[in-house]
Amino acid sequence: MLQKRKNYLIAYLFLLPWFIGFFGLVLGPMISSLYLSFTQYDLLTAPDWVGWQNYLEMFSDRKFIASVKVTLTFVIIGVPLQLLAALFVAVILNKGLRGIGFYRTIYYIPSLLGGSVAIAILWKNIFGMNGIFNDFLAAVGIEGRGWVSHPDYAIYTLIALAAWQFGSSMVIFLAGLKQIPQELYEAASVDGASVFVKFKTITLPLLTPVILFNLVMVLIKSLQVFTSAYIVSEGSGGPSNSTLFYTLYLYQKGFSYFEMGYASAMAWLLLIVIAVLTAVIFFSSKYWVHYEYGGKS
Repeated sequence: MLQKRKNYLIAYLFLLPWFIGFFGLVLGPMISSLYLSFTQYDLLTAPDWVGWQNYLEMFSDRKFIASVKVTLTFVIIGVPLQLLAALFVAVILNKGLRGIGFYRTIYYIPSLLGGSVAIAILWKNIFGMNGIFNDFLAAVGIEGRGWVSHPDYAIYTLIALAAWQFGSSMVIFLAGLKQIPQELYEAASVDGASVFVKFKTITLPLLTPVILFNLVMVLIKSLQVFTSAYIVSEGSGGPSNSTLFYTLYLYQKGFSYFEMGYASAMAWLLLIVIAVLTAVIFFSSKYWVHYEYGGKS
């Protein structure tokens, strides 16, 4: 018994740094922000309890509503686009090309660099009035414009940037493709199935668990996009709030307008939305996610 307690003590000592980090850097700040979401707090004076006022105020805040619309547009277009690009490239790389390691690295690099400030600045210059994209259009006789500064097109440049960062999803898709038994394809070939039929009846159903994982991860990441919007719009969310993402407006409220109570309420609302959407996806997965050779979750 004494030796057992000693082993437990040693285990908890090794876990102590994790417990300190969890309670001090995760759980503690979360509880504090939950309390602040019910207060009026400007970072300089003591928080003043206001109850549900911050949450109710959101629905009459035009900039808040604009940020929700921008974020939803980004998610609805960007998430499917990124998943389709990742799946398409993964299927191609699964064909056993020469130098496959090199190609995997090339396609994965954007995922490592895409969230950086430098890439956001580069993207802003590419789609600027004098950027490479307009030079390409001019070469084929099309007059370009300042895409990142135009309210009708700025959001789509950021969607393109997000779609370009499909490397992580691609690697996961590729791992999933490697797990599909080759004898299934061989049997389908014997039956005269085309490439499209094989993809529809074998690849896609058996890849649905991986699609589920990638869908959840990309969705959560898309709802929290910040760096690219901040750099491209220089923190303003412009032009005409066309790149005012939810997290960017949250940042403005907390650190530009010093309305930390309102910002905390926005953060908790975002957490609830992510949790609900994730739960809905997992609940719906029993209807479309297949395991083994035909069973559903």
